[in-house]
Amino acid sequence: MSATRRIRIGIDTGGTFTDVVAVDEETGELVTTKTPSTPSNPADGFLNGIDKVLGLLGLDGDAVTAVSHGTTVATNKLLEEKVENLGFITTEGYGHLLEIARQSVPDGYGNSYFWVKPDRIVPVDLVRTIGGRLAVDGAEVRPLVEEDVVAAARYFRARGVTTIGLSFLNSYANPVHEEQALAILQREYPEADYSLSSQVLREYREYERSVTTLVDAAVKPNIRAYVNNITERLNSFTAQAGSGEAAGEHREVPFYVMKSNGGVLSAEEVVRQPITTVLSGPAAGALGAAVIAQRAGFDSVLTCDGGGTSTDVTVVVDGHPALTTEGTVGPYPSKIPMIDVVTVGAGGGSIAWISPEGTLKVGPQSAGADPGPLCYRKGGTEPTITDAHVLLGRIPPHLLGGEIPLDVDAARAGITDVAGKLGLGVEEAADGILEISAWNQANALRQVTVKRGLDARDFHMVTFGGSGSLLACRLVDILGLKGVIVPLNPGNTSAYGLLTVDVRNDYVQTAISKHDDLDRPRVDKLLASLAAEADEALAREGFEPAERQFVRSADLRYVGQAFEVRVPVPEGPVDDALVEAVADAFHAEHNKLYGYDFRGDSSQPVEWVNLRVSGIGPIRKPELREIAAGSGVEGAVTGTRKVYFDDWYDAPVVARAKLGAGDVVTGPAIVEEFSSTVPLHPGFSAEVDRFGNLLITRKESLS
Repeated sequence: MSATRRIRIGIDTGGTFTDVVAVDEETGELVTTKTPSTPSNPADGFLNGIDKVLGLLGLDGDAVTAVSHGTTVATNKLLEEKVENLGFITTEGYGHLLEIARQSVPDGYGNSYFWVKPDRIVPVDLVRTIGGRLAVDGAEVRPLVEEDVVAAARYFRARGVTTIGLSFLNSYANPVHEEQALAILQREYPEADYSLSSQVLREYREYERSVTTLVDAAVKPNIRAYVNNITERLNSFTAQAGSGEAAGEHREVPFYVMKSNGGVLSAEEVVRQPITTVLSGPAAGALGAAVIAQRAGFDSVLTCDGGGTSTDVTVVVDGHPALTTEGTVGPYPSKIPMIDVVTVGAGGGSIAWISPEGTLKVGPQSAGADPGPLCYRKGGTEPTITDAHVLLGRIPPHLLGGEIPLDVDAARAGITDVAGKLGLGVEEAADGILEISAWNQANALRQVTVKRGLDARDFHMVTFGGSGSLLACRLVDILGLKGVIVPLNPGNTSAYGLLTVDVRNDYVQTAISKHDDLDRPRVDKLLASLAAEADEALAREGFEPAERQFVRSADLRYVGQAFEVRVPVPEGPVDDALVEAVADAFHAEHNKLYGYDFRGDSSQPVEWVNLRVSGIGPIRKPELREIAAGSGVEGAVTGTRKVYFDDWYDAPVVARAKLGAGDVVTGPAIVEEFSSTVPLHPGFSAEVDRFGNLLITRKESLS
């Protein structure tokens, strides 16, 4: 029976829970669930999630046609700064490139006296330099010195360094020296893993290119081990299913991994490009939220993904999450294209603590999933945001429909201790914890809007994740938002997002030229070359030529500027009309971002810096289904609970599953479902739209 249905599954592994969404390819039926994450071996939680969702459907592994996955393996390694056993090979004379870095201080130059430069990603004793030199245009000035490469291989072998990054001066213009060195290294030391800057990032700026390459090398063994483990267990899982001719056959299930740029990639390709997964999980959530918001009629929104450890925020404009190549993961700059996500330590497990100055702080330290908050009764010793919510009645005394009971008395004991140190009542202390958390999230949302010249007051916000909607009403007041959209099953929005995205590969080539001197045939040739690379990657992914799509863009700036602005490059030959159209788009985008431009000013010439091509392989996406009309909120009320909103209220508890389109819930109230809770403050209303989303606004702003 199971073979008669075809199921695609999205799995997002978070710090506390693993979220699962399955879609029936024929009917579009969506089934969601969650299971505790297994930090010691994330693959266990992954397979547990598949087992659980198939159990809900009454199916076995034979029904699974594809799995898409958002992983935090690379992210966690970098955030925890557990980078070791890593070597670096660069051009002779540039051995201290990583120390020199950039003349930039976080939080402005007022922080210069206090900021301590983070440890370099590779210690100086594990850097080797190689003779040979390329000019800025890629021409060979001095040939590669083979003896230096051999000596480097033997040096690293003797010290047991098994992961090595290569970044030679000007190799973005010509990869020949890096490729020659790689051939020698693989001959001398084949056991090691290598990453080449000319394959990872063909852009100028030696420091960023080198660190990005080293990050790729650092996470390569972890990603390969993790992906191979998942692939083997997934294929074994499905091989055991089926009957008749299919029984016992080895059937490989297509396995995709979410990339930071908002696309997915097959497991085989991800092992070749591990750095592309460094923001895998947050990217999936932003994509899922964008799809849901656009279907509900909101093309531009803010997104707020609250989990157990942190909260991720981004901005979506015209249906597309903002992209950046100026991102960082932990202390490491990463210039690969990624969705512009800001992360703050304001998740459900974030710990409340007293600073040496006697002030209340929240996060970024987290109790995580194990031992978790005090109310989990699994060994946690410090109060958390979840403890504050449960104490104030804003979440029920259990999670996941009763699977995880919560101990309100344990939460009260921990927060009482904090309240005593602050001289506050226990409710005031708990409310203070949540207020600090709300402002932490609000400041992150300002970062993703203000730096783009956007005003948060012009936006609705999509909240999702297990804890994403708990502070929605406060964020409306703090930021002056138009309102909040809470999707159905918000705890599984990231997993849903994994089923909505296409395969995507990005290719870049630095080609600096003033606009007036632009060599049009050369630009045409470079764009064609990048498109050919993207085409080959899509062919490896199994897409037919007619399915493959290509998107071109370029990074431009005014001469003398330090940063570029990315604009689209239309299809067609690179002629005068196309070149001028790109320049016009640059002037307009510059004005939008910074409030001015130099259109028509010959003293401020435009400069082309990078050319980019993205290859896209479309994947069938699940359709959002409309829900039945509601018959009034009264039938959805399951009882009342005492809830604290500046004072105690007897608030109705509303079962979201019983609400229909057009129903309106008025605060104070608590809307509950399997994976999430929405506390509706006094003065707010939530209307259910035709897709089941809750549209939250202040009552006086309702039309």
